[in-house]
Amino acid sequence: MIRTTLAAVLALVLAGPAAAECYADYKAKKDNPLQLHYGVAQISDGNCSPGAAAGELAPRLQAQGWTLLNVLSTFGPEGLEERKGSAGAYFLRF
Repeated sequence: MIRTTLAAVLALVLAGPAAAECYADYKAKKDNPLQLHYGVAQISDGNCSPGAAAGELAPRLQAQGWTLLNVLSTFGPEGLEERKGSAGAYFLRF
C-alpha cells in the first residue's frame, strides 16, 4: 500500500503542474479615422478574469495605437476555434 501511494505521489511530482492556457476576446478602437476591431489574445494564467485581462491587454494594444474598449470574456483553449473566424486578422495578434 505504501509503495503504491509513494509511486502515485512521485508520478505527480515528476509530471509537474499542467500548463493552463487563458485567452480573452475583446473589442478595441482607433480614432481619426474611427476603426473598430474584435480580437482574441492570449493572457497570462494569473490574469484569467475579464478585469485582470483588461489590465494586461490594454498596454499591448496601446503600444500599437489601439484603445481597449472592453474584454468580453476569458476562456481556455476549448473556445479558440469558435472565435477564430470572427477575430480574423486580430486572432492572437496582441
